[in-house]
Amino acid sequence: MSDVAGATTTKRARRSGAGRYGRLGQVVNELDDRLGVAKGGRTFLDKIFPDHWSFMLGEIALYSFLVLLVTGVFLTFYYIPSSAIVTYHGPYLPLVGQKVTQAYASTVDLSFTVRAGLLMRQMHHWACDIFVGALVVHMARIFFTGAFRKPRELNWTIGVTLLTLAIANGFLGYSLPDDLVSGTGIRIAYSIMLSIPLVGTYLAFWVFGGNFPGTAIIPRFFILHVLIIPLVILGLVGAHLALLVRQKHTQFPGPGREENNVVGSPMFPVFMAKTTGYLFGVSGVIALLGAFAQINPIWQFGPYDAARISYAVQPDWYMGFLDGALRIFPSWSFMGFGHTIPLEVTIPAVIFPGLLFGLAYAWPALERRVTGDHAIHHLLDRPSLRPKRTAAGVAVLALLSALFIASSTDVIANFFHISLNTVLWAMRVIVLISPFVAYPITYRICKELQGVHGAGKRKTPNLVVRTDEGEYLAEPTPAYPEDVHQELEPTPVPSFIEEPEPEPESAAPGVRVVER
Repeated sequence: MSDVAGATTTKRARRSGAGRYGRLGQVVNELDDRLGVAKGGRTFLDKIFPDHWSFMLGEIALYSFLVLLVTGVFLTFYYIPSSAIVTYHGPYLPLVGQKVTQAYASTVDLSFTVRAGLLMRQMHHWACDIFVGALVVHMARIFFTGAFRKPRELNWTIGVTLLTLAIANGFLGYSLPDDLVSGTGIRIAYSIMLSIPLVGTYLAFWVFGGNFPGTAIIPRFFILHVLIIPLVILGLVGAHLALLVRQKHTQFPGPGREENNVVGSPMFPVFMAKTTGYLFGVSGVIALLGAFAQINPIWQFGPYDAARISYAVQPDWYMGFLDGALRIFPSWSFMGFGHTIPLEVTIPAVIFPGLLFGLAYAWPALERRVTGDHAIHHLLDRPSLRPKRTAAGVAVLALLSALFIASSTDVIANFFHISLNTVLWAMRVIVLISPFVAYPITYRICKELQGVHGAGKRKTPNLVVRTDEGEYLAEPTPAYPEDVHQELEPTPVPSFIEEPEPEPESAAPGVRVVER
């Protein structure tokens, strides 16, 4: 009996000696003694995050990027970045005996012979599409709400750069299997480089290591795709999150929300619990898509052959605007001074994207110059309160959407049994007029919403009642419970933590002294 009591006392004594937070607290104390992490960690864990569904768009991009990294590492173990020609002898019978590149053969083998290989390939592809899509929608939210204004211009620039790199790296990864579709995309990229005036031929020769297709482009794309660009993206994501923590988080106007405060949930434990669950949710959706939604079946396309082309093949959605612009632009060219400039490629594939992304980079400075607004903003705008900015953004989205539809001109012509030339001219007209139609309509809607009380909120029905005198009256019904603004009582964050008073020395281990 005494041995049991002694063991129990010893266990309690050890637990008491470990401190209030146990071994985890001891580890943190050791780190704080060497690195001084307590002060910064306390500030980080007390960071307040406003609660709004639109703020979760950036988290979708972040977590899909994490899935990209994990699945990409898996694929790297089995993919062979080589343009060397081999004879295929894998499990896919229609390809047996054909001459293919090692890049194509390893991708097919990865899909059919490696356990979970096809799942990882499709998860990687879906995660890329979701990553770029979340970036686009996230930046659209930032644009329409004015979150790019001072002091967040640098973060906006980082976001535009991230979007540019994501699109470029998506194209590089899409090109690595060296199938018929991706090979055609590489051929288009080569033509775009050649169309650049003065330096095009030198640039294309340098990138491809010679004339198209060469044998160096697949290994070079591989290094860019798995090493260089991901490292740059990781650095920019880290800078973006560091600025987010350093600067105050933006929030929508509302009760208790001002320019000099942030109303929301602290990082720990509320936001950390929600965002962890969101991480598993995003990863689970991507896993389900990879398991049940087929994407990029390269074995059906076959290996790349410059003499072949597939029907009804479009690139990933984020390259659709570029493909559509190339399809519908007239066959113009300039010949002079001993040079030929193919304007049907240079304008839609070089000048237009340059203007588009250049405008995105310059927009904060342009708006500040036009409006004369140099103040610091932490409260977001309602899009309807900034009709010109909202109309301009919708006009650009309408233009890009029309170009995206134009990337399927062949499919549209075949489906509706009309001439391809008719579809091309129709899409040219639609692309030209869409922004000029979208701008005034959006501007007018925003102006109308400004004059409507409670615009943007769900309307409650009116209840018609009859009085004792026979008069009919319309009374508004109560607001929906989920529309009622509810907030917890604000709790001040302590500036320091008081250490608990030590227990009396006379108390034996495991004995609590209670004052009566």
